[in-house]
Amino acid sequence: MTNPSLPCPCGRSVKDKPLSYKECCEPYHLGSIPPDPESLMRSRYSAFVLKRHQYLIDTHHHDYLNGLSVQILDQENHTHWLALSVNKSSSEQNKGMVEFHAWYRAEDGLDAIHEISDFVKQDGRWWYTQGEQLLPKYPKRNDPCVCQSGKKFKQCCLK
Repeated sequence: MTNPSLPCPCGRSVKDKPLSYKECCEPYHLGSIPPDPESLMRSRYSAFVLKRHQYLIDTHHHDYLNGLSVQILDQENHTHWLALSVNKSSSEQNKGMVEFHAWYRAEDGLDAIHEISDFVKQDGRWWYTQGEQLLPKYPKRNDPCVCQSGKKFKQCCLK
């Protein structure tokens, strides 16, 4: 478990000040309902990082689970997550989407899940349904590093 006063794994900030886990995703993990697809997606990313697998099942639309279970997630979730980058998000009535990169450390260096996730709103609640996987778009050498270290990419995770 994480210290609730530390920055939230999802990386959300307000006026360039990172929100703490307690201010950001913890309320959703404890039962509050995320107000929009981006908040749900961010809270799901934090759940992956913190291995809160039941939350992932609880926020995944039951018609799209395809056999996914807490037990499967417990076995397969050994990823060293680095950061989340939200490229864009939108919602209209009862449908939403979020495009993101979830950066992680792979055996051979840096990698990412680049996905456009779909969401539906039913009974006043947003649900993750499915996502389209895309090839990751890596930052340029002089861009800020994806791990949010404050260093340039070439001086950090590119090494």
